[in-house]
Amino acid sequence: MKPCEARAAQAQPALEAYAALLARWNERINLVSPRDLPRLWERHIEDSAQLVPLIPPGTRRIADLGSGAGLPGLVLALLTGLETHLVERDQRKAAFLREAARVMAAPATVHAADAATLPSLAADLVTARALAPLPVLLPLAARHLAPGGICLFPKGAGVEAELTAARPAWTMRVERLPSRTDPAATILRLTEVARA
Repeated sequence: MKPCEARAAQAQPALEAYAALLARWNERINLVSPRDLPRLWERHIEDSAQLVPLIPPGTRRIADLGSGAGLPGLVLALLTGLETHLVERDQRKAAFLREAARVMAAPATVHAADAATLPSLAADLVTARALAPLPVLLPLAARHLAPGGICLFPKGAGVEAELTAARPAWTMRVERLPSRTDPAATILRLTEVARA
C-alpha cells in the first residue's frame, strides 16, 4: 500500500464524521446544495481528494480561500497532514470549519476573515473551489501565495472564458488537468502567477 493510500484508509473514519457533521450543520446554514447531500462523497469529498496527487513535493503550507464547507481545504489537511489555513469570512461557516477541524483532528487553522484583507499566509499552495471567477480570484490568491508557489483551482465548463478574462491583467503558466470526478470540469494548475 502506498503512503497516500494508507493515509486515506486511516482518514476514512474522520471523513465519515465530517460528512455527518456537514449534513447536520447544512440544515441550519447553507454549506453545500441540499440536492448534493446524497452525492456528498462523489460530488465534494472525492472531488477535493483528487487534488492530493497534484500537490508538489516540498509543499509545507496550504491556503484554502473561501473555504465554506471546508472543500477542498479540510479534506486536503486530513489526507496530507500539511499545515492548512482555511479562510472564510462568513462567521457561521467559520464556526463550522472550527468544529469540523476539531472533530476530524485535521491540522487546520481557521481564519474568520476576508481573504482580501487578511495578512499574507505565504502558502506554497493556494486552493479555492467555487469561490469566484479567475479575474476576481487571482488577486486574492496572489496575496497569499509564497514565491514559487502554485495554485490548484477546480473549475467548471467556463474555464476558458475565465482564463481569457484574466489574461489582460495577469501572467501565469497554465496547466489544464482533467477532473476525475466530473468530465465537464478542469483543474487549473497555475504557476508563475504575477500581475501583467
